[in-house]
Amino acid sequence: MLGMERRLLYVTRLARLALVGADGGEVGHVVDVVLSRTAGHAPPRVNGFVVRVQRRSVFIGIGRIGEIEAEGVRLRRGGINLREFELREGEHLVVGELLRRSVRGRRIVDVAITPTVGLLHSWELATIALAGGGLPGRRKPPEIIAWSDAAGVFGDDDVHTRRTAAIEQLHPVQMAEAIRQLPPERRRTLADALQDERLADVLEELSEDEQVKIVEGLDLERAARVLDEMEADDAADLLGELPLERRGQLLEAMDPEEAEPVRRLLRFDPDTAGGLMTPEPITLSPETTVAEALARIRDPELSPPIAAQVFVCQPPTETPTGRYMGVVHFQRLLREPPSRPLSRCLAKGLEPLLPSVSDAACAQRLAAYDIVAIPIVDEQGSLLGAVTIDDVLDRLLPDGWREAAAARD
Repeated sequence: MLGMERRLLYVTRLARLALVGADGGEVGHVVDVVLSRTAGHAPPRVNGFVVRVQRRSVFIGIGRIGEIEAEGVRLRRGGINLREFELREGEHLVVGELLRRSVRGRRIVDVAITPTVGLLHSWELATIALAGGGLPGRRKPPEIIAWSDAAGVFGDDDVHTRRTAAIEQLHPVQMAEAIRQLPPERRRTLADALQDERLADVLEELSEDEQVKIVEGLDLERAARVLDEMEADDAADLLGELPLERRGQLLEAMDPEEAEPVRRLLRFDPDTAGGLMTPEPITLSPETTVAEALARIRDPELSPPIAAQVFVCQPPTETPTGRYMGVVHFQRLLREPPSRPLSRCLAKGLEPLLPSVSDAACAQRLAAYDIVAIPIVDEQGSLLGAVTIDDVLDRLLPDGWREAAAARD
């Protein structure tokens, strides 16, 4: 019988928590728990957590973890190793693997872990929750069983599931290379298994031809959800490769707020600044303080080129904005008093470009000023977006550069 005094922590709740450093600052978010089989009849132990730091999945050993509370998971000390997580022999992912399996013909919907009796900073598997039966709208609650009643799920018979789980934890660039090496049928299977956000990350790292092949294998609703998760400029590039009828269907099926910036981008020639720009850079009002701007660029979801500067505009600050005033680079923000308004920190001499200029002209301007993003404005001086250096490189490098880079690595 399960002891009522045991502390149980359900992984589906844990997987949404923030990872907090010893100093209280947010480091990333927990996305999965790594279990390891043990000898004899002992329950599988928790090796650690998979944590998403920006767009990288890293491993944090359980010995590095202090408190695990409803507000988040706290590190005991020090920093973290940013090396990409790799699933080792004998390890299992809870979210990426076990929640895709069944016991007694019923799907596993959650897994609970508990502190190991007599060991400090040690956790182990306790119980498994199985989906309740019943008719829609009258579902029974999940059935909780001891882990030992489902020990068979830790076998290595489901090779495809384990490979999918391992690939899903890679950096998007590595995931894209792994997908390139799969036959078409396995690509479709993997695409079906990936979460929408992860599939969107992978598509952004593939060539447009490869993107189209994968998206053509998705139904309309799933493809629209994935496009919602993509960066607007990447989604526009992909949609631009599709037939007009299919493009229109997908735009209609997308979330209206996500589709609107994509529609604006599709109005421009893809070889111009308008077709190349990111339509949602960080835009702030002139009264915004340096402290507030620094808080905005700390967002771990922002890419480095986007977080490298803020653009200052008269309201409204959503693109297309009010009158564009200038840019403040993050190095300037670090040197200024926290209370100083951005209107007193603007960089001098950097003129914006019109959306009709060529992608080559954008590259020349970025190189001439040694910057990572250039503002794009309309004829009335309103900010439309920004062209970042990563998008320029992606456009100007020869076809097949991703595959060549992966082969060298």
